[in-house]
Amino acid sequence: MRIGELAVRTGVSVRSLRYYEEQGLLSSTRSAGGQRHYAEHDVERVAFVQRLYAAGLSSRTIAELLPCVDSPSDENSDAAMARMAEERERLSAHIDELLRTRDALDDLMATVRAYRDAGQVAV
Repeated sequence: MRIGELAVRTGVSVRSLRYYEEQGLLSSTRSAGGQRHYAEHDVERVAFVQRLYAAGLSSRTIAELLPCVDSPSDENSDAAMARMAEERERLSAHIDELLRTRDALDDLMATVRAYRDAGQVAV
């Protein structure tokens, strides 16, 4: 199928599909005229890549995980699991930082409310 059909079938823009190719996440064959052609299994691959993006992974991290899909083995699965665990830790640390930031904002808002309720001007 051509790139436009893959875009329609996956709900992913043509631009994104080209980007996926540039990043090594997707591959195509080329016609004599230079048009990209994709196989039926690429529909499923694009859906998988989209799920990984939705999980907050970067294209570089996704590329590191794809050997588990392309060449399944215990070694590739272990490497993918280790990489996903690293990403989970990174996300957890980011969530913790966001929670601290939200708590600091809540404290600031409470202080401003207290000044306002006391009839004072908050700075």
